[in-house]
Amino acid sequence: MNSIEQIGTILVSFLITVAAMPSFINYFRSRNEGQMIREEGPKWHEKKSGTPTMGGLIFIVAISLSSLLFEIVSHQINATGVILIVILIMYGFLGFWDDSIKLMKKQNEGLKAWQKFLGQVVGAVIFYFVYVHEGFAQVLNLPWVGGWHLGAWFALFVIFWLVGFSNAVNLSDGLDGLVSGLAIIAFGAYAIIAAVQNQFDVLIFCLAIIGALLGFFIFNHKPAKIFMGDMGSLALGGALAAVSILVHHEAALLLIGVVFVCETASVILQVASFKLTGHRIFKMSPIHHHFEMLGWSEWKVDIVFWCVGLIGAMIALIGILN
Repeated sequence: MNSIEQIGTILVSFLITVAAMPSFINYFRSRNEGQMIREEGPKWHEKKSGTPTMGGLIFIVAISLSSLLFEIVSHQINATGVILIVILIMYGFLGFWDDSIKLMKKQNEGLKAWQKFLGQVVGAVIFYFVYVHEGFAQVLNLPWVGGWHLGAWFALFVIFWLVGFSNAVNLSDGLDGLVSGLAIIAFGAYAIIAAVQNQFDVLIFCLAIIGALLGFFIFNHKPAKIFMGDMGSLALGGALAAVSILVHHEAALLLIGVVFVCETASVILQVASFKLTGHRIFKMSPIHHHFEMLGWSEWKVDIVFWCVGLIGAMIALIGILN
């Protein structure tokens, strides 16, 4: 895959997103429909209520079309590339269902937890069977340990990884532009890994996501004209976990996606602490709200968190490429 095709993948995905998003935003505004902000969140977020959501639909379409186009053009079309698109769409559809319920009922709660979990598990199982069918080893690569052969137990890891990171990205999507920036960094890191390993099908997919999110960020940075919704965050999280498995650097995602990990950990610690002691560790969770409560602006939280994500990604890449 040459550099022109790589740039083309980013550019096509970017242009589709930028061209389609204004009409999508206007559609939601004409119907007077938008995101309902949760009551327990920061009070100053209430002004965001009514902001168009489900912007993930546009960038999922852009990513899928761009990926397929350039996989065909560069003769990289195969089951691996297709399953990444399938995971993106499946987790996106799950989020679409969730977002649709919220919009119809004009509330911040959509699918029941067990319904969302079941959908995530089904997607992970499908990914696992394609992974095995393509002959990939059921081995978990760990730093300083090497390959850990899990055999059929690898299926449980795949389920845990895809469900865990789709939820982690979803939890992180609470500030304008935060997840868009973090995902660009994370998929950028895995694009480099895929390129070094000559896994061009995965590279194309990562580049398509980068292009689409760069386009989406134009409309999603503060003050956001549209949110990605659960449709976008669940899709990105599931896809990110799938990419990490396909390039056999799963553990690196703990550094590349360090902010997603911290966001999830903050929620777990907050709930556990309150139930066990009656006291809260953070002023509010996920942790991005904690810093808001300390007086940080959204832009300051975004920039600091992006920097942390970038540092984590650079450390992971140095360890992998050296």
